Amino acid sequence: MPGWLRRAVLDAQSLTGKEVEDIAITAGAAIGALDAVVRRQERWAGALRQRLALSAAAVTARQAGRVEDEGALRDAMLLARPGDFLSVGPAGLLLLAWRRLAARSGDELLTEKNLAAVLEEFGYAPDDEVVSDLAADLRQLAAGAGMIATLAGTFMAAERHGFARAVGAWLADALLAQRMGWTHAVPLLGAEAALGTGARPLRSAASAVATSIETDPERAKGLLAAQARAALRAIDLSAELGRRADRLLAVAPKLRAKAADMVVKRLLSDDAIVASEKIAGMSDRGLRRLFDRLLELGAVRELSGRPTFRIYGL
Repeated sequence: MPGWLRRAVLDAQSLTGKEVEDIAITAGAAIGALDAVVRRQERWAGALRQRLALSAAAVTARQAGRVEDEGALRDAMLLARPGDFLSVGPAGLLLLAWRRLAARSGDELLTEKNLAAVLEEFGYAPDDEVVSDLAADLRQLAAGAGMIATLAGTFMAAERHGFARAVGAWLADALLAQRMGWTHAVPLLGAEAALGTGARPLRSAASAVATSIETDPERAKGLLAAQARAALRAIDLSAELGRRADRLLAVAPKLRAKAADMVVKRLLSDDAIVASEKIAGMSDRGLRRLFDRLLELGAVRELSGRPTFRIYGL
């Protein structure tokens, strides 16, 4: 990210004396910088999205009054019984919601079927009418709203149905991916603990689009500043993971283990791998030896800090 833009994003955190349009320009420039990263489609892009999903889930869990941090959420996901998603617990389901966002395109994310599934992961049990109404609101926002109205209107649509801010953040990220034409959505706003609040939920997406920004400028500015911060955080993480991925790819030709290429691919596409992962063509002992070798070469990190049930990632 250019130095001037980084300074502008940091400066945007102080909302006093700034116009909505000024912060919108900064947020738009930050999203533009992130767009350049996303469109490169790096081999480690999956790890970036899933690492961002983990951060978003940790903040979402804290907002919901839960105590699980990133490490506990990672454990819940990777150490759950195979095929038994309910065994991850309520906090683990929040991680599943954000991982769902990171693994799909904007168009797929906003179908009624997918919205119903993600709302259940957030802990709601909406009926078909609510899901249909929410999907219609989002389609209307996607079709006719500008950048500011889309961002604010998405949170208002979520609140109108009684959903938490985290759901609004999830929906806003999905709409952004759809508008930008990204192959996969990037979890951004979920990790922002402070999002604009206090607005009265509107009756429909049409009223959100029609509402003048002057009716609640502070909330609009807060959401835009949060989006700019989130884009900057994602860009910085992409640079960090890019360096780690380069190290892994540099040592990959030295690996002699069978199916080592598959392990490298998994490390580049996900947040982490448990040492007992079932990988075709590799035994448990062989996988542990491979991870020991990767640790020696400085190509991966052990993320759990435990002597058993160890977890590895970039």
